[in-house]
Amino acid sequence: MRSQFTSYEQLPITLTADHIAAALGISRANAYILLRSDGFPTLHIGKRMVVPKDRFLQW
Repeated sequence: MRSQFTSYEQLPITLTADHIAAALGISRANAYILLRSDGFPTLHIGKRMVVPKDRFLQW
């Protein structure tokens, strides 16, 4: 999933590591490091880590 997002409306409601990597232009591995870092608005749903779009943009 190496698509580039060109606007806020194109982002899904919840972002996965792949979405974050594409939006920020970083690797998937670095996106997972970011998801695990303090201060990043990650939600844990079972084993999944997602970020709400509005909280990602505030970050």
